[in-house]
Amino acid sequence: MMSETVVTMDGSSNNASNNPRQVPTVKTEPGQPNPLAGIRLNVAYFKTIPGILKLVQLGLGIICMACASPAFIGATHWFLFVAVTAFISTLIWSAIYFLSLREVLKVPINWILSELLNTFVKAVLYMIAFIAQLSAWSALRSTVAASNIAAGVFGIFNTIAYAAGTYFLYIEWKSTNTQ
Repeated sequence: MMSETVVTMDGSSNNASNNPRQVPTVKTEPGQPNPLAGIRLNVAYFKTIPGILKLVQLGLGIICMACASPAFIGATHWFLFVAVTAFISTLIWSAIYFLSLREVLKVPINWILSELLNTFVKAVLYMIAFIAQLSAWSALRSTVAASNIAAGVFGIFNTIAYAAGTYFLYIEWKSTNTQ
């Protein structure tokens, strides 16, 4: 194998095979499909109402987790459990939409129905969690109680956000289910 030597204007030589700026090429076999070929970034989804709701849910989830931690009583343990699991689940769904994984994965999943059920369960759990959080901390007067009451109030807002997400997913599921 011959390497190419390039002589520059100042008379010094440069071996092209040792050039760090040279990008190596990768050969693929023609019969092997690339499983990651369909992945593309879908920023436009987050400009739609369901995408904006996901971002709102993530933001409110961060506020809920920040205000309620550390957990001192059982109600706050439950509230944080719901907030963290809902946050992680919403983060996974956001990644699925951001990377267009629904279109890439060739699995027989009813994506809309599974997200609808997931969002509905999160809305119900958040409702139970904020009721428990507010009822446990509303009688107490301290700085710790103030942040935990704020967590419960933001839990109300996140319940509304998840309920709105459930509503829009239901409308989308009904429109795709009737066709």
